[in-house]
Amino acid sequence: MKVSELKPREVFTIFDEITRIPRPSKKEEKIRSFILDFAKAHNLEAKTDEVGNVAINIPATPGHENAPKVILQGHMDMVCESNDKSFDFTTTPITTVIDGDWVRADGTTLGADNGIGVAAGLALLIDPSVTHGPVEALFTMDEETGMTGAFNIGEGMIDGDILINLDSEDDAEIFVGCAGGVDTVCTFTYNRTMSPKDFHYLRLSVLNGQGGHSGGDIHLGRANANKLLCRFLFNVAARYELVLSEIDGGNLRNAIPRAAHAIVGIHSSKKDDLCAMFNKYVADVRDEYSDIEPTLELTLESADMPEFCVDSKTSLAVIRAVYSAPHGVISMSRDLEGLVETSTNLASVKMVSDNKIVVTTSQRSSVDSRKWDIANQVEAHFLLAGAEVTHGEGYPGWKPNMESPIMKMASEAYRELYGITPAIKAIHAGLECGLFLEKYPHLDMVSFGPTLRDVHSPSERMYIPAVERFYEQLKLTLAKVAETKK
Repeated sequence: MKVSELKPREVFTIFDEITRIPRPSKKEEKIRSFILDFAKAHNLEAKTDEVGNVAINIPATPGHENAPKVILQGHMDMVCESNDKSFDFTTTPITTVIDGDWVRADGTTLGADNGIGVAAGLALLIDPSVTHGPVEALFTMDEETGMTGAFNIGEGMIDGDILINLDSEDDAEIFVGCAGGVDTVCTFTYNRTMSPKDFHYLRLSVLNGQGGHSGGDIHLGRANANKLLCRFLFNVAARYELVLSEIDGGNLRNAIPRAAHAIVGIHSSKKDDLCAMFNKYVADVRDEYSDIEPTLELTLESADMPEFCVDSKTSLAVIRAVYSAPHGVISMSRDLEGLVETSTNLASVKMVSDNKIVVTTSQRSSVDSRKWDIANQVEAHFLLAGAEVTHGEGYPGWKPNMESPIMKMASEAYRELYGITPAIKAIHAGLECGLFLEKYPHLDMVSFGPTLRDVHSPSERMYIPAVERFYEQLKLTLAKVAETKK
């Protein structure tokens, strides 16, 4: 069976098309054109703004013109992670695989975050079986790397009363709040030194970690490849003279780093000692992560002698700072049981230009003051190590409204359809809802979606039966709104 033949057919047909459209963050031109062409083909009113967001309006089902206008909202971009470093997300379609009750990709992220939300939004615009009041669908750009579309939404792009965000990842759960976040970038400046000729050079690699979403999966305790890499290097440098030629780990600020590597040198007479240390370290890591990191690999192999190395002072500063930097859950919510309140993700370590090493971290919290507290702790940590530190603009959280009318209607819809009262939750991941509420404080908002797992990693997958439940819940929720008056 093909993905386009799955039920609900109207959603999966569009989702199948979306998976074949390259759409990395900040490179959404092709998916934007697809949405605009879709609107044109179905004689729908569409508009765009300067940053590239797209809004499509449809009139109410006759007799429901006075109902509140509902905004269906999703984002166009996807996180691009692959097991194959040569995979080009700017030109290559995603290859989808039906694996039992799940849809996944072949070695890459699937892009169901948020391709399935976009597909459901488009399907609803043309589904004749749906009873609804006025509806507009808003598709934003660059949600994954900066929420650029939500930050800069154009004047007059939306004018609805209710917003249903289609970017959640758990069936039978309704989200009414999310964390805010801010990125912190720490830059080390180094001098290049000639590589010692009497040293032996090796490539240390951490590979095939589980990774995952730095919000939704941060509480699972998965390995951070950057931390594992520098943990070993710290212990080597504490015993022997070590030189660092290359270091690279992680990619995206909102993904737990799955892989990292470094090229280092040690005096040739100490090579066997280092190999013995490494074998012991591998055994320790396997024991520590045996239950949650089944595919994790650590390798050590000889490397060619590089021409240059990083000066020893900066090498040690980077290794020590990355090893000791905070990562993971900082505190749990006292308001909602099981919710991570505050966390930080040591996302990436990159060598840029000829003399810079950049460490990027991402902080999240449902409490704004705690978000900045952990960001400032990260800043203080890296300042002590000699780095220059800057913070991004950040984005606000979304405070739960437990009296939300749309929350109650979405909950009633699910219960009527499936006999289960969905859980009402907040999510530690960032949603664009906080930004929309800041710009449009009158909005009544809710977020729900089908079950997705391991998003932001090549293990991302979507539970097929949950897609139909999500779509039917969405249809019935719109019908319930249509029966109300402004």
